Amino acid sequence: MLLPNYSGNRLEAGIDEAGRGCLAGPVVAVAVILPINYQNALLNDSKKLSKKQREELREIILHDAVDWAIGEASSAEIDDVNILQATYLAMHRAIAGLKQVPEYLIIDGNRFKPYQTLPHTSIIKGDGKYLSIAAASVLAKTHRDDLMVQLAQEHRQYKWEQNAGYPTKAHRQAIQEYGSTVHHRHSFTLLPKQTEFKL
Repeated sequence: MLLPNYSGNRLEAGIDEAGRGCLAGPVVAVAVILPINYQNALLNDSKKLSKKQREELREIILHDAVDWAIGEASSAEIDDVNILQATYLAMHRAIAGLKQVPEYLIIDGNRFKPYQTLPHTSIIKGDGKYLSIAAASVLAKTHRDDLMVQLAQEHRQYKWEQNAGYPTKAHRQAIQEYGSTVHHRHSFTLLPKQTEFKL
């Protein structure tokens, strides 16, 4: 089972993101504060869960959490400031959206841009170690998937309801055939560069 708390503080927020590696759509971050001695044997890194498990856990998290909030950074913002800075921006927006001010932050990954004066720790693979980060990963993934399903209604040829904007073969073939949209990240390599051979 994942651990319920890192810092010992009552209001510890776990933070994770979804969509960093996508070619289209926003990057989404979520901050979650769970009860200090919270337990849930099913909760884990969202990548290790099925879609059905994520949907079921989302409802449980929303019910059980002391507080939670979602932050986004758009594809245009990603192009403007780069994906790392946009991820920090989405995380900061999620933290700012919390009704309860956290006493400590734990973030999935190896680095973080400090938010105001709140103490924090970055934890590599934290979504597989701490419940609040895992909860954030589930909410971020399910929220972003829903967003991409909505965007897919306007741009069906890219099959975002299936690939969520990730660089699948079908997604890249659609970009090659139809071009890009305002939702694509134009600072990313949307199509693999052609290798030129000199004879």
